[in-house]
Amino acid sequence: MSARTVIAEDQYLLRDGLTHLLTAHGFDVVAAVATGPELHAALLEHRPDISIVDVRMPPTNTDEGLQVALAVRREIPALPILVLSQHVEQLYARELLADGTGAIGYLLKDRVFNADQFIDAVRRVAGGGTVMDPEVIAKLVAGNSTDPLAALTPREREVLELMAEGCSNAAIASRLFFSEGAVAKHTANIFAKLGIGASDDTNRRVLAVLTYLGS
Repeated sequence: MSARTVIAEDQYLLRDGLTHLLTAHGFDVVAAVATGPELHAALLEHRPDISIVDVRMPPTNTDEGLQVALAVRREIPALPILVLSQHVEQLYARELLADGTGAIGYLLKDRVFNADQFIDAVRRVAGGGTVMDPEVIAKLVAGNSTDPLAALTPREREVLELMAEGCSNAAIASRLFFSEGAVAKHTANIFAKLGIGASDDTNRRVLAVLTYLGS
C-alpha cells in the first residue's frame, strides 16, 4: 500500500517537482499545499503516513510550516514529519524533536544531493525513524553550552552522532569500519551511561538522540 503523503512547499516548481518525484517512487500524494493554514487543514483531514514540510511559508513567511507541524503533532502524536528547509530554526526544531515519539526528520535543501538519498530519508521517517542533517545537528548542539555526555568515550560519541543522523547499526558499522556486534556493544554502553533503561513505552535510540541534541 502506498504511503499517503502531504507536501507543504510555497515554491510552485519545487512543490510540483516533489510531487512528481514521490509519485514516481510509489508514494500517494494526497495533498500538495502552499500555505501554513492549508497545511494545517491537510494534515488534520488526511492524517498522512508522511508529510514533507517547508519551514518558511505564507502568510508570515517566517516559520509557519514548522509551527503548524508542532501544533498538529500535539493533536496527533507521532504524525510523521520531514522538515525540508534552507534554514535551521533552532527553537522550534528542538521543540519538534523533544516529544520523544520519533517519526521526525530535518533536512537542508541544499544538502540533498540525489533522489535515492531523499527517498530513503522519507521512508525512514514514515517508518517511525529519525533523520537529521549533520549541519542541523551541529547548530542545535552549538546552541547549548552544557554537556551531559561527558561519560561517553570518543568512539561512543561517534556512534551516537551517527545514530542522530538516522543511521542503522549496519550503516554505523559500515561508516566506522567495525562489526554490527561492536556497534550494539557501544549502543548498550551509551544507553547505560545516559541512564536510558529498556521500556515498552519509549524508543531508547530516540531518547539517546534527544539527549545528544539537548547537550
